[in-house]
Amino acid sequence: MVLLQQIARYIDPTAIGIVFGGTLLTTAFRATRADIGRAFSSLSLLGRADPNADAAAARVSVSRIRELAEVRSLACVDRVETAQRFLLRAARELSDARGAADFVRWASADIEARRQRHQGVIGVWRAIAETAPAMGMIGTIIGLVQMFAHMEDPAAIGPAMAVAMLTTLYGVILSSAVAGPIAGRLETLSDAELAWQTAACRQLELLAREELDSLPPAIVRPNLRTVL
Repeated sequence: MVLLQQIARYIDPTAIGIVFGGTLLTTAFRATRADIGRAFSSLSLLGRADPNADAAAARVSVSRIRELAEVRSLACVDRVETAQRFLLRAARELSDARGAADFVRWASADIEARRQRHQGVIGVWRAIAETAPAMGMIGTIIGLVQMFAHMEDPAAIGPAMAVAMLTTLYGVILSSAVAGPIAGRLETLSDAELAWQTAACRQLELLAREELDSLPPAIVRPNLRTVL
């Protein structure tokens, strides 16, 4: 019971509304709705994401694609079995490419689009980390104004002082203990994911150059999507 009373001293609805509500509202003006949705969805990745395992699995999948290309041809590599959706799309694009340049254009565009999405998500958490202390300071000023406005009423000084102090506390916690570490973790995961995807695409580009770009000019492999 004593512990609950101690914890209750650090809970103030007004302070929570100023800091958390103000931070979310400000962030909503700075980011797109899609980025905000992806930012909160990305929380599920923090505990289960394993960049090293993904990179190792990607190397295995690229080896399988190379084996299919050597045994059959690049036109058959879309049959590769892998749990990584990015490599499934890459294999499909590779099997339909008329030359290495086609695959490189797709890989560059896809990875750049992914990078921009990642930066949008990270930017949301960075915005929260930057805004929360400011909201805490605003709450502190509001609490001090209320306190000085009711100096004649001792009963009103305590709640106003609580708002002034707790908003600063909430702002620091939200920024330094929540949003900042999340943004840092997501940035690390993004760098690792883009790194293995870029490396995988370079290996697939070499396959395309070996088979497609070595064909005589008179032999042009039809684009299956166009044919179908």
